[in-house]
Amino acid sequence: MAIHQMLRRSLSAGKRSSSPKGSTDVPKGQLAVYVGESEKRRFVIPVSYLNQSSFQDLLCQAEEEFGFDHPMGGLTIPCSEDMFMDLISLLGRK
Repeated sequence: MAIHQMLRRSLSAGKRSSSPKGSTDVPKGQLAVYVGESEKRRFVIPVSYLNQSSFQDLLCQAEEEFGFDHPMGGLTIPCSEDMFMDLISLLGRK
């Protein structure tokens, strides 16, 4: 399944969740993801990161671990916050 289809399913699942008002508000051109090994922290990142191969690797890991049933109602990335922050920092410099 293509990454775009995976994200579309994850995003639509997030809209159906009963999240508190405002928690699903994401600016246009951005994407909310949940990151962490035990405690999940929400990050809002540029959609342009989806084109980067290193970020696509994380999406594949998420698909392997969670399939399309993400426990947070949105896209959950199975890695440490530190690793994710390093990747985001690297992608932000490109």
